[in-house]
Amino acid sequence: MKKVAVLHFHNKLEPYTETIQLLGQPIELMHYGCESDVGAVAAYIQKYDGEVTAVAVEGAARQLRLGKEKVDHEDAEHIFGLAEKTPVVDGQGILAAMERWAVRLIEEERPGFWTQKRILMVPGLNHGGLSEALQEYAEEIRYADPMIYFSLPGAPGVGSPETLEPAARTTLPQLKQFPYYELFPGPGEPFRERSSKLFEWADYLVGDVGTLRRYGPDELPQKVVVTTHVRQDDLVDLRGRGVSVVVTTLPSFSEGENQLAQHSAATFEACLVALRPQGTEPLTEDTYLNLLAELQWRPAVHYLKPEEAEVNHFSYVTYPLSREHLKESLKWAKFVPGGILERTAAYLLPYHLGNIRGIVSPTTGQKAEGYIFMLGGTPEDLNQRDSNFIYRRLMRAAQMSERLGAQVMGVGAFAEAVGEASHKVSHKTQIAITSGNSLTVAATLEAAKRAVIDMDNDIDDMHDSQVLVIGGTQSIGAVCARLLAEDAPSITVVANTPEQLIGLKQVIEQETPAARVQISTSAADDVPQADLIVLAATNQPIDIMYCKAGAVICDIARPPNISKDDIERRPDVLVIGSGEVLLPGNPEYSFDMRLPAGAVHACLAETALLALEGRFEDFTTGTNVDIAH
Repeated sequence: MKKVAVLHFHNKLEPYTETIQLLGQPIELMHYGCESDVGAVAAYIQKYDGEVTAVAVEGAARQLRLGKEKVDHEDAEHIFGLAEKTPVVDGQGILAAMERWAVRLIEEERPGFWTQKRILMVPGLNHGGLSEALQEYAEEIRYADPMIYFSLPGAPGVGSPETLEPAARTTLPQLKQFPYYELFPGPGEPFRERSSKLFEWADYLVGDVGTLRRYGPDELPQKVVVTTHVRQDDLVDLRGRGVSVVVTTLPSFSEGENQLAQHSAATFEACLVALRPQGTEPLTEDTYLNLLAELQWRPAVHYLKPEEAEVNHFSYVTYPLSREHLKESLKWAKFVPGGILERTAAYLLPYHLGNIRGIVSPTTGQKAEGYIFMLGGTPEDLNQRDSNFIYRRLMRAAQMSERLGAQVMGVGAFAEAVGEASHKVSHKTQIAITSGNSLTVAATLEAAKRAVIDMDNDIDDMHDSQVLVIGGTQSIGAVCARLLAEDAPSITVVANTPEQLIGLKQVIEQETPAARVQISTSAADDVPQADLIVLAATNQPIDIMYCKAGAVICDIARPPNISKDDIERRPDVLVIGSGEVLLPGNPEYSFDMRLPAGAVHACLAETALLALEGRFEDFTTGTNVDIAH
């Protein structure tokens, strides 16, 4: 059996032996504590030179690397150049490759896990693989090295990527003289307290768990810690600080899925040294990569609060449907004149309105939580804006959603301009996008059909009703017409594009042969006879006074065609907006939904249902609606 001596540079521990399995072969690991004594490390290396296959030195490094700069540590030759027969390794030969590999594997398995996160390297020293790989996804990466090694405050510019290379050139010559216990510290109290500002700023804390435990603040609520390996006492400590998730970037020697790695990069590299087929291959990354090609593994993502692992997250972008709604959502704006507020609020970046919790699937038990964001513009204002104006704000909302961990984002596409912009966003972000129009159409039409039968109009079945769809050649209007024709064969479709009306009539008659479809460019003659009127366009209003008593108007356009004054003038006509849906579970809102308890707009409900089903894919985007949905 291959034997590896593992020297724990900083630890005081009783020697012990364990046997692990790697690539189907057993390896005996002999552990020794050296209490930060270079002489003790050297003595063990001399003792086992030629007696074991490899020696791993934890808590020390031959080279110090930061950015593109690198230097040899002053004690490196006394440790790593001492043995004549047995390779002595520090883990750096394999660490960068494993870190890059781990980032890619996690992103494949959990799309969006790294996207738009704020990363703090704790430290960046000798973790170039992680920092390089994360640059592709992160919103920003900062480095705690100046704070850790030189007690600098977490002021603007300190630890920024822009200062990394200049700082590395001046600090590495100093760091190479630091004792190893200061470069790679273990848990304990720091000699001098460090600023907590960077830790508070970050979403993910990436690097060495020992350094984090020594210099990190006592409170790390909802943080994600990414490190090479952890031991049980690390987990206890991190859980006590409020850390949410721990990720390890090395393979575990334990059996089972999603097992956290408990052995260092030095130990892992030493095991690979021991498994070289000939035993004489050079200690290069290429040699290791050929061994790793046989390795089947996944980085472990461990939730310290198991209940959080059971929750899928979504986000939803809404906007005020009226000036009154806008004033309610912006408390500071209550004294601003409505016209001025409406014009200026549209320029606001999306802001976090609140959260929805307590959504639970009654069939699977899956839980979902949502982050709600608000745009500043009303539908009237947004429909007058350039699509790029809305696109930029939706992109910002998508980035905020990804940072919070949402896996699908819904866009309240009541305003046509917002729906069009959402389609563009879906091609530019990793987060899944849905406009919610599919469920909006389904819920609204179902409510409308029930209302027609319940009204005092002598109609007991939709087959007996006259249906009028205005704006029928728009995407939502066309879907409404096609679906309603299945239940109400007598249907009239109105639009100001006659050539498209002809095509829609042919589609409906092909799908529903029993349908009696009339098309027109004017609704004036059809309004008085209609039992159900669907208003899918904002540019073709009707006069409610011409509607028959007992008629149902389904006004799904935004801004709406029917005003409150119109509704009050005709109490014998029922006007409904877009459908509302009761969410499963016991939803709790941290803001006013302006709806009955548990109810949300159907477009929001579609987003929540996608999260419950784990369908993190673009569903309904733009203004198009797939009738199959």
